[in-house]
Amino acid sequence: MRKGLVGYFGYGSLVNRRTLTTDYVACMPAKLKGWRRHWQAREHGAEPADIALLTVHEHAESTIMGMLVIDRLENLASVDEREARYDRVAIARESLEFVVEAGREEAHASLPEALYVYVGRRRPGEERPPMLLQSYLDAVMAGFHAEFGDDGLAHFLETTIGFDREIVTDRHAPVYKRSIALDPDLASRFDTLLKRAGVRFAAP
Repeated sequence: MRKGLVGYFGYGSLVNRRTLTTDYVACMPAKLKGWRRHWQAREHGAEPADIALLTVHEHAESTIMGMLVIDRLENLASVDEREARYDRVAIARESLEFVVEAGREEAHASLPEALYVYVGRRRPGEERPPMLLQSYLDAVMAGFHAEFGDDGLAHFLETTIGFDREIVTDRHAPVYKRSIALDPDLASRFDTLLKRAGVRFAAP
């Protein structure tokens, strides 16, 4: 086990290396067994209240692609602050699967003892589904595309519950503070895939 380090599994924006802000040690594309993604309302008092939160729930028959970020223990408070609407939940080493690259077997075998996933806090009794945020989805989908290609995009859409809602088209005036710039062709492709998944596009 590697001392002084922690690992956290990203399944949304943390999959995109361009959104990471700490001096992390390594990023390992991985799969997490026993969990599934879904969209939900933010907890009471969270802003913006009408924007959905991407989170996960335990699901014995599901496996999701994502990114295991190996980071320094002293950076964990900063990550907790970034994920302020989430609870940090411990996960077992056995729940992770890796695509082992040549020369990387040792790195995958010597993971930190402390491994986590961030789970969003729920707002009970929510009736009106909140909207999705395009600038956030751009970052998430770009991460999946970069790490896993077309199969990764398809997997993200297929293993996330709740795409049948409106999306705020804020790409040209991003609300998401870790937004990224997209190639126009890739942006158009993302929009097409989201429409096929049931997303309804709204005005900014």
